Amino acid sequence: MASQPFTWSSVSKTARGLLTTMQHTLTFFGVSALAMMALLYLRPELAHEASQLLAPPHKQAQVVARAPVQAPALSALMSAPAPTPAPAPAVPAPDEPPILALDEKATKANRKQQEFVTTWLSKRYRVAGDAANMLVSTAYSTAREIKLDPLLILAVMAIESGLNPFAESPVGAQGLMQVMSKIHHEKFQEMGGTKAALNPVANIRVGSLILKEYVKRGGSVEAGLKTYVGAAAFETDQGYGSRVMNEYQKLKLVASGKKVPTFTSPVAPKPVMAEKASQEQIAGL
Repeated sequence: MASQPFTWSSVSKTARGLLTTMQHTLTFFGVSALAMMALLYLRPELAHEASQLLAPPHKQAQVVARAPVQAPALSALMSAPAPTPAPAPAVPAPDEPPILALDEKATKANRKQQEFVTTWLSKRYRVAGDAANMLVSTAYSTAREIKLDPLLILAVMAIESGLNPFAESPVGAQGLMQVMSKIHHEKFQEMGGTKAALNPVANIRVGSLILKEYVKRGGSVEAGLKTYVGAAAFETDQGYGSRVMNEYQKLKLVASGKKVPTFTSPVAPKPVMAEKASQEQIAGL
């Protein structure tokens, strides 16, 4: 069969047919795309499913992992409380007097207990709240370190000076716990010398160490207090030990949350007969 002759007319018809087919195809895909966009707009969940299919979860996780981590603000780091290690339980020596074995509540030194004690002492001795809080906190921290009841330390401070850090007796007893700094000067060496005797923190520490030493040496709290006030060579301490223990019992009630009156009858002055003069003899023992 003979082939038809090649003419420009046949080529033109073929080209027009291809163009018409392409136009119809593009129109179909365009309408389909518009319909798909409208469907995804009206059904967002379908778009989410499609994205999950196109981008698997593990790839998304990798993208997130590479995202930069925002560092916390400096103010947040400065305001964050530092972790406080739990204090080791105090184990008293077998020959220590009972009061040197710290009470469980005193060992924990919980904030609420200190708040009770601070508020009561502040009202009783008319000391500013912030100052009373500092004295109580120092007494508790010192007590944990040297294994002495903090309430006994505070009771001695109250009777000795009325919580006045600048109190000084005619014979040289100084500060909150009325320490004879000239006699116990070696205990102040690591704190800057005897000039630190009026520093509340140094005075509480040295006074507490002396008190513990006297209690252990005397074998009882009463004997230790008698020595502390300078009445070791006398028959009586003129009621000093009783006043300290009375204050100590009040503080124990306050620390447990009990209501204790802040005002009582005026306390008799501390005995003046020795004014810790006998400490010179004791320090030389």
